[in-house]
Amino acid sequence: MLFKLLKLNITIGSLLLFSSLALAAPLDDISAQIKALQTNAERLDDAQRLQGYIDLLLDQTMLQSPEFATQLGDPRGQTHWTDLSPQAMAAREERDREGLVLLQSLDSNTLDESQQFNLMLLLDRLQTQVNAQQFPSDLLQMNQMGGPQQDAADMLAMMPKGTINALENQLGRLENLPTHIDQSIALMRQGLEQGITPPKITLRDVPQQIRNQLVDDPSESPLLEAFVIIPDGLDALQAASLQERAYQAYREGVVPAYERLLAFTENEYLPGARDSIAAKDLPNGEAWYAYNVAMRTTTQLSPQEIHNIGLSEVKRIRGEMDQVIAESGFEGSFEDFLVFLRTDPQFYHTTAEGLLREYRDIAKRADPELTKVFGKLPRNPYGVIPIPSFAEKSQTTAYYQSGSIRAGRPGYFFANTYALETRPRWEMEALTLHEAVPGHHLQISLQQELENVPWFRQVASYTAFTEGWGLYSESLGEEMGFYKDPYSKFGQLTYEMWRAVRLVVDTGMHSLGWSRDQAIQYFMENAGKQEHDIIVEIDRYIVWPGQALAYKLGELKIKELRAYAESELGERFDIRAFHDRLLGQGAVPLTVLDAAMRAWVAQQLKRG
Repeated sequence: MLFKLLKLNITIGSLLLFSSLALAAPLDDISAQIKALQTNAERLDDAQRLQGYIDLLLDQTMLQSPEFATQLGDPRGQTHWTDLSPQAMAAREERDREGLVLLQSLDSNTLDESQQFNLMLLLDRLQTQVNAQQFPSDLLQMNQMGGPQQDAADMLAMMPKGTINALENQLGRLENLPTHIDQSIALMRQGLEQGITPPKITLRDVPQQIRNQLVDDPSESPLLEAFVIIPDGLDALQAASLQERAYQAYREGVVPAYERLLAFTENEYLPGARDSIAAKDLPNGEAWYAYNVAMRTTTQLSPQEIHNIGLSEVKRIRGEMDQVIAESGFEGSFEDFLVFLRTDPQFYHTTAEGLLREYRDIAKRADPELTKVFGKLPRNPYGVIPIPSFAEKSQTTAYYQSGSIRAGRPGYFFANTYALETRPRWEMEALTLHEAVPGHHLQISLQQELENVPWFRQVASYTAFTEGWGLYSESLGEEMGFYKDPYSKFGQLTYEMWRAVRLVVDTGMHSLGWSRDQAIQYFMENAGKQEHDIIVEIDRYIVWPGQALAYKLGELKIKELRAYAESELGERFDIRAFHDRLLGQGAVPLTVLDAAMRAWVAQQLKRG
């Protein structure tokens, strides 16, 4: 249901830490160079200054966000975690402000068209990050969706494992993990003092998530998987030495640190967390929620406007669902049909292996159909694997984690195998199309493989574009030969309804005074998903205010642009060319996407 990017500083604030001294000098040098470009002591033209900043931004990002470097396959900082010391956080904010001043000083009229586009995107990115500085999101270090109790294991699992150098990097991160945890605790204590915490109700499963990291035998820890089975070809003595050091680091450093985190969570954080669920109840909460909405949706829509769009979409989709029920021959009410879908054994697997097997079968059936709707396909492969057991209870139905050709890592569609009675088969086609192809894997991999664009455009993530594409991809199932039976079609509509409901309940809870129970009930009444899944979703919206709004709004914009292109071009409309153009510049804000696609239509019309 989402593209899961580890919570990295360059996007939404990091949860991962390391010693504040390790990378200070290189980052200080970068800060000085940004200021030098700003004053333009070397009398460079504006195109050179822009390119100079883009190059510096790459170094800056890799050094201050080494987890992101891991995702991209960059070798820098691989024994470290992002530094969240007060000094480092202040320095990051200062570099963003200095970068913004530099970019604002450039005259776009002196740049060519591609440089103007790059400048526009960078200005938007940096202005957004500078605007975020008024909201202390770094104090929100942990919730049921992520934090040191989950993200450290995810990061270590992502890292390379097959060489001595790779194992040394893994060991370095293990040895630095206690600092990560202690700094997380320090930030959360600040949050308690300022009334900035997740709602108490959403933290109920976090202590068990932490306990899941505490095992007596290091070889059973998800943090040490790289050291359990040593790959063939490595020096046996070196590998054995690294394994022993890793086990020692776990026993003497990691376990005590997680025990401190557990004690803090149970004795301080949970008891002191706020009772209110609304983002508007945080300090400066209304402005904070408005910022989240604008950042996630890349629109200027107000919460009330989005709420009304949601109500309208719920009504429209409900009409289509009623039609599918009638065509299925089911005799009974809408509520009866939902009960049927939630309870009939034919719709549920009895083993995790069976569930994963069907997901993989759907993915394999989707692959050859892609050429019907795309001209260009990505090179990087993908796989379907289960969500780790230590986190599955509080995780969503599924998520996607991007791969990297540079790092030799495929993309992965993670499927939740917890509580199989809550994982209906009728939702599996839509979910696979969203998470794998033609959804997240196809879009993100194509973006990573873009040529002749700056690095930041290969990795940019705009939730409205990325998740809007994922939801739009579900609708492509019709053209790709899916949703042949009424239950799968109802599943696709259920997923679309799910995203429409989000517009209603997210704005309802965070801006309009809705209770958590009210949101759960509204969800239950309008979508066929299981109650467990619905509760997990509602709690996700509570701790990620505004994030869930992006899916439906992004999908509506893409469908609007497709309808416009079809209307204007008529018989000349080519669905493959449309999709290739839409994905061909990478993820962008919806306003930029709208202008670009309308310009593309105008170009097609001129060609006759």
